[in-house]
Amino acid sequence: MWGWSSAPDPARDTGWINAPARKGFFTDGSVCIGCKACEVACKEWNGIPEDGLQLLGMSYDNTGGLGASTWRHVAFIEQPRRAVGSDGFTPLPMVTAAPDQNTHAGSAETGIRWLMSSDVCKHCTHAACLDVCPTGALLRTEFGTVVVQDDVCNGCGYCIPACPFGVIDRRDGPPGARNVGIAQKCTLCYDRLRDDMTPACAQACPTQSIQFGDLDELRIRAHDRVDSLHAAGVTDARLYLADPNDGIGGAGAFFLLLDEPEVYGLPPDPVVTTRDLPAMWRTAAIAGATLVAGAAAAFVWTRS
Repeated sequence: MWGWSSAPDPARDTGWINAPARKGFFTDGSVCIGCKACEVACKEWNGIPEDGLQLLGMSYDNTGGLGASTWRHVAFIEQPRRAVGSDGFTPLPMVTAAPDQNTHAGSAETGIRWLMSSDVCKHCTHAACLDVCPTGALLRTEFGTVVVQDDVCNGCGYCIPACPFGVIDRRDGPPGARNVGIAQKCTLCYDRLRDDMTPACAQACPTQSIQFGDLDELRIRAHDRVDSLHAAGVTDARLYLADPNDGIGGAGAFFLLLDEPEVYGLPPDPVVTTRDLPAMWRTAAIAGATLVAGAAAAFVWTRS
């Protein structure tokens, strides 16, 4: 049985009254075909500039990761596949090895499998980018998502190192592009949500790898999907960032992965980077008070 509690409501905690159910993404990597329709739809709807058309030498990846001009990024990971024993490896997509290629002596590996998954901003429950923004440019919406207000951001960049996933960044070009010099990231199509529309990436996904909806319902659906994959022998299937008790309080965008998070370039146990700030400030205050008390005592002693 699925034992997790319902998703926390960051919109209500922020002060929204009568907010709708929290919205989010469930990205199922087991059915992603790497078509990049999500990347294209995201760029077209949001007017995001082109950010590189050259292949990087990492399979069919041409963007490398999320950034100010890449709000959806499809990862392509090529792995040797074991021919003996399922080991939970999903059978598709699959490329057959040519003779004397991709086969290692003394092993039972033949061919490769592609792991594909469309990455996106996680819209964390406990979002460090929100905590550190000095201008209030980063906003928690009534849907529980996190967006950047372009006309408020001053480009200070404090949010960039605060993000444990390296999602947000400052746009640095190309010339003539919108919002150059300020922080940019996925908005979960906030403008579409306000008009009761599905985000562009989920709308364009041909396999329903990207699923959009109420976060609590998505988590139940994702759990059922993992159970069905395990029953089919895909024992490596696991959910990532779906637990509201994790280091970021659960994410508004979570994933079904077919290997360890590190394989996809994701941190295995992310923690909100501002978690220890209160303790640090208390320690600093105690240290400061101790210095002042010591200086006062020394002054009194010298006077006497």
